[in-house]
Parts: sequence; structure tokens; C-alpha cells
Amino acid sequence: MSINVHARRTPDKDAVRMAETGARMTYAELDDASARLASVLRARGAQPGDRVAVLMENRPEYLVGVWAARRAGLRFVPVNWHLTPDEAAYVTDDSDAVALITSHTLIELATGVKARSPRVRTAISAGPAEAGFESLAALVAGAEPWPATDEPEGGLMTYSSGTSGRPKGILRPLASEPFGSPSGFETMLASAYGFGPDTVYLSPAPLYHTAPLGWSTAAQANGGTVILLQSYDAERALQAIQHERVTHAQFVPTHFVRMLKLPEEVRRKYDVSSLRMAIHAAAPCPVDVKQAMLDWWGPIIREYYAGSEGGGFVSLDSAEWLTHKGSVGRARQMTAASGESALHIVDPETGEEVPGGEVGLIYFANAAGFEYYKDPGKTAEFFNDKGWGTLGDMGWVDAEGYLYLTDRKSHMIISGGVNIYPQEIESVLAMHPAVSDVAVIGVPNAEFGEEVKAVIEPAGAAGAELAQELMAYCRERLAGFKCPRTVDFVEALPRLPSGKLLKRELRKRYWPEGRARI
Repeated sequence: MSINVHARRTPDKDAVRMAETGARMTYAELDDASARLASVLRARGAQPGDRVAVLMENRPEYLVGVWAARRAGLRFVPVNWHLTPDEAAYVTDDSDAVALITSHTLIELATGVKARSPRVRTAISAGPAEAGFESLAALVAGAEPWPATDEPEGGLMTYSSGTSGRPKGILRPLASEPFGSPSGFETMLASAYGFGPDTVYLSPAPLYHTAPLGWSTAAQANGGTVILLQSYDAERALQAIQHERVTHAQFVPTHFVRMLKLPEEVRRKYDVSSLRMAIHAAAPCPVDVKQAMLDWWGPIIREYYAGSEGGGFVSLDSAEWLTHKGSVGRARQMTAASGESALHIVDPETGEEVPGGEVGLIYFANAAGFEYYKDPGKTAEFFNDKGWGTLGDMGWVDAEGYLYLTDRKSHMIISGGVNIYPQEIESVLAMHPAVSDVAVIGVPNAEFGEEVKAVIEPAGAAGAELAQELMAYCRERLAGFKCPRTVDFVEALPRLPSGKLLKRELRKRYWPEGRARI
């Protein structure tokens, strides 16, 4: 199904609602506005496969832009509004976007982006006409709805988060089915995660990230209601779950940590019994954090591991995790030719598969059907000579086929020839009550090449005494060679709203220019 079907069946049902303000949009309103905007975009010369950039904070109009692109056979490109004008313009210009949709609150940023994006012919604001941007409401009011056609449905063209350099556009072929045909992903969420007309889906993260946007539109494709947070706040998320009677929600581990660090009396005053499923992904979750969430919310937590590039999907439920603590799950896809798991662990040096239990690069045999736009070199690096693809993460598989992440290959610390994975150390330090956020990196050491440093965002006052306490805390729980030799304190770590940490930014502070491994 799709929103046009739900607009006929349940026109007055909310398709999206803002948790903080109560602003809402019904299925009839979303269907009508997106159909009319699709007509505007096509009348302005956008052809099937062209790109429409969406630079907007979480609000109902964001989804109008996305559905308009989908039903007109266009690719929608989410743009992170936390970027500078140059950084955001890189995405719109590199993607060859012909239209830019923004909001009144971001008009200054959007004006800078538009000035640096010469291919943008149509500039629209979800607000009054200003600064060269036309009013979305006025355009929609004056247009006829885009007619149903047999043209292929549009799709997402996301850009990687840029944690290791310039973001890369992920380009996939458009589907051959007409608009309204259910995608494999939307069907999977219905069958495996119970998405349907009674779903109330909370998206606490920005829609410019792949998972929040993909899961939100899938909830709508299945007839549910999407609840958006303007920005993440731990208590506000709990308020939304209680007030909106949320049935499904998706988080990143940082969200869990911040909830758990709320005072006990704050956590316990909110009713979360409506939750049927809490899904988490995007970053490894410390075992103690996940156990604490299970103790609080019960066995409703599901985890998955995947990437915007696609090719592999690993998942597990609470019962599986309790018998395989620390795992992100088993591969849910098989290789068509052999019927074997599509998941493979490969020695990064030799390119050969390693035995079970040994750490290597994670590859998936089903990785195909995409390219990094304008970057054939990066596309080639993604695949090995067997055609398997990797996201650059390291891990190992147990005897039952459960995958355990260790860290990204680029994050690994090599100290005196020993491989050290920061994720394990970060998981320990994250549970210390004085730690609000943590990153572990390798820094120069004259004797060993690198040594372990912890960079801490403290929960309160910090100093030499706390640094010694944290190092002792690690030594009680980890082998000595893994423990930080030094601890630095910062006001805030460079973390994206998705939860991803920009370790390359941290490394630049400690490595001589040109030497940092990013």
C-alpha cells in the first residue's frame, strides 16, 4: 500500500504528528499536498531520476517533500541542517539536485546552499516566500495533483555521514514498479516488525538520516502514524511514548544511555507499557546498557546491523540477545546460489575468510545494486574480488552464526603491534556515573606507535582525580594493555545527531597534520 490508498480509506487519520507542538497532518492532507508538489516539480522540468534536496528540520512538511519526490519518479536527497553552507552545498551540488526544499527557520542556511548549487532551478520554503524561495503553501494551492502514471516510483539518494571524509552519494537504480507498489523494505517491516495501521511510530532522530526517514515513510506506507521529536531529549521521549501511546520506536545507544542517566524518580513516572517494540541500531550498544534497558522495558528490544549501502541485514530479538550477549544478531539473508549465510568474515590483509571466532572485516555476499555517485574508486573499494561488499566494520561470528562487532577498521588502535578495539573500552567507561559521553582513540606514542586515550564528556566537575578514577575503573574490568594511559575532558564530543562519533575530528587534535589516521 501507500499513502494514496490510506488517504482514501482513512482520510482523517493523522499520518504525522509533532510530539512537542501537536502540529499534525492527516493522510488526506499529506496525499493531496505531496501530489500537488509533485506536479510543480515536474512542471518545472524535473525528470524521472532527477534529484530533489530536502534541507529541513523535523516537521510534517519534510514528509510532503519526500512523498512528492517518490510519486513523481524523483530521487530525494536529505541534507543535514547542522552542516555549514559549504558542507551542505557540497551535497546538493554533488548530487546534481534540481530543486531545494527548506523551511523558514533554515532560510539563511538554505540561501547560502542555493547560491553554491547552480543546478537548483526550483527553491521552495515551508513558510512565506522570501530570499528567492517560493512558498510551499502557495505553490501547492495553485497546482493540480500529479496524476497516477506507470512511471517508476522515486527513491532515496542518501549521503554517507562523512565520518571518514567527504560524504558519498549512494545511488541505486529506481524501482521498476509504479508509485504505490510496496517496497521489499516496507513489506519486511510489516511482516518482521509488525508495522500496520495501528502502529504509532516514534522517530526521535533527525529525518535527514537514512534509518529515521526510511522507517518513518515505511510506517506511513503501512498506514501507521509517525510521531516526530523536534530534537532528542531523554525525558521528552518518555513523555511522547506515554502521551502518544507509542507502539514502535527506534533509538541509538546514546539515546538509551541518556534515558538511563535520568534520575530514577523521573524514569519511573512515565508509562511506557504501550511499547510493543523498541528497535536500536546505528552504533554498538554496550552490554550493560542493553541489559539495563531490558530490565526496565522488558523483552521488547530488537537490534539490527545494516548500512545505507544495503546488501546485508543482521538482527536479533531480546531472547536471542540474552543467550548471545553483545551480539547484533544473525544474517537474515542467504546466498541464492548456495543457500548459505550471506555473512562472511575476511582477513583484511589476505582477503581470505577466517575461522569462526576470529576477528576480520565483515562482508556480505548480497551487496550489489548501488554505486557511490561520481566516485568509481570508492565503489570499487566497497567490493572484493568475490563481489562481496563491506561497510568497513570489524567483527567475528560464533558457532551459531551470531555476529559480534569489534569496531571500524579505521578506528582500530595498533599499539606495539597489538590490535586494540576502542568500542570495548568505550562500553566500559560509558557506564561510569561521572561519564556523560566517551570516545577512545589512538594517539602518538614514540615507543609503541600509538597509545590509548579516553576523551570524556563529564557529567559534572572533572579534573586529575576523576581521570585517575576512570583509569582505575578500566583496570578493574579490562586487560592492562587496553586501558587508557591518559584521559582528557571536553565540553562536548563531536557527535552527529544520529549518534555517530566523528573520531577523525578528535584525532586531528592529537596527531601532527598529515599523520592522523582518519
